[in-house]
Amino acid sequence: MSGTFIGMPAFPEAARDAVRDTTLRGNLRHATHTIRAKRAKAVAEVSDWAALREAGKRIKDHTLLHLDRYLEQLEAAVTAAGGTVHWAADAGEANRIVARLVRETGESEVVKVKSMATQEIGLNEALEAEGIRAYETDLAELIVQLGEDRPSHILVPAIHRNRAEIRDVFRSQMGAWGRPAPDGLTDTPAELAEAARLHLREKFLRARVGISGANFMVAETGTLVVVESEGNGRMCLTLPETLISVVGIEKVVPSWRDLEVFLQTLPRSSTAERMNPYTSTWTGTTDGDGPRVFHLVLLDNGRTDTLADEVGRQALRCIRCSACLNVCPVYERAGGHAYGSVYPGPIGAILSPQLRGTGSAIDASLPYASSLCGACYEVCPVAIDIPEVLVHLRERVAQGGPVTREGNKVVLKPAAGHGAERAAMRAARWAFRHPGALRAGQRLASRTRRLHPRTLPGPGRAWTGSRDLPPVPPEPFRDWWQRTHGGQDGAR
Repeated sequence: MSGTFIGMPAFPEAARDAVRDTTLRGNLRHATHTIRAKRAKAVAEVSDWAALREAGKRIKDHTLLHLDRYLEQLEAAVTAAGGTVHWAADAGEANRIVARLVRETGESEVVKVKSMATQEIGLNEALEAEGIRAYETDLAELIVQLGEDRPSHILVPAIHRNRAEIRDVFRSQMGAWGRPAPDGLTDTPAELAEAARLHLREKFLRARVGISGANFMVAETGTLVVVESEGNGRMCLTLPETLISVVGIEKVVPSWRDLEVFLQTLPRSSTAERMNPYTSTWTGTTDGDGPRVFHLVLLDNGRTDTLADEVGRQALRCIRCSACLNVCPVYERAGGHAYGSVYPGPIGAILSPQLRGTGSAIDASLPYASSLCGACYEVCPVAIDIPEVLVHLRERVAQGGPVTREGNKVVLKPAAGHGAERAAMRAARWAFRHPGALRAGQRLASRTRRLHPRTLPGPGRAWTGSRDLPPVPPEPFRDWWQRTHGGQDGAR
């Protein structure tokens, strides 16, 4: 996976800088509180939300357990409908396939629907290296692209920008990418949207190649589905002569009946709408309607490795609604850039280390980018137990152990910097197995508590760098119980 933001430090360092940015924190607080309040209201309208959530979980789990069968069924259906299916094992192969397909059309420009899969593999940069320019057409993605920025949210990639910042980006950068911003552009939402509409319209009308992702793929008919709110997706999916869709293999669902569940839960969990304004579906090619050529690139890029992990595989249920980001206290304060990945927030903290591995400092730090409060699990429309996976990945980072990488079973070594943690855990295990030693240690700690520092020295500084050392009580609990209850009631 090539989605690591180059030069990004581990999460603790990146977050430490982010929380000092008061403008960023203000933008995030306002946006996340607004989105989650609207979502809660939309979800409360549905009397059977819990049943829909459970149904989505079961559909996803069933599909993942039989993924090979449903992918083969999807390939056959897409091919029968006039499309061509390509299989990409990793980011490099996917980028080469897409670049070749664009070159074969003779075009040097493409328009894109917002797609996290193409961001994951760094497609825009790969196309640029081949002399092909990719234009983002989602409003937030356009803001990010014009500002030479990085996305920071799954649903609202430019959530870290306020209106004044967006106005300045449009004024200074639109002209270099096409139609310039109107003279006297202000920061009112209507004017900003109109400037983007005028800028993009000429690209829609000129483009002959479109690139998309997909929210879902229906195996029984070979149908792809994109849900969006602006209409840019509809333009990209219908106007170009050639359409290339890059989709992760986990996005397949068996049938239209299964799709119906997600078309209820995704809009409410993401945009707090009962239904997305634009729900586009396409099946292969049709004479006289839409693109004449359709290519589907099925992307693995670490997904089958993730599937091999019985605990971690539940991350592949994700339907990219972003509900977990909007309730996460860590994301609200640190923002998306600190995660160093196109997948920020709680879902990114469990997805990125599985897709990319935990070999880098940033990926090894992501499972710790959480308070384990559980708010993410409560709002997830497919019931991904993110705290469970976080703890599972923390164990992997600290202890190492067997994992699957590139289809092969390997044994990971513990990540650097966790030796003191492992030693402390071994010492605690020994103490709990020897009650006499534990009792003596507790009494010694109580009697010397006035000498205890508020922070730990050496390797312990990593733990107390963001929290105080808990104060030791005047006496151990067992001594208090013995003194107040006289050893009665089964005191031990």
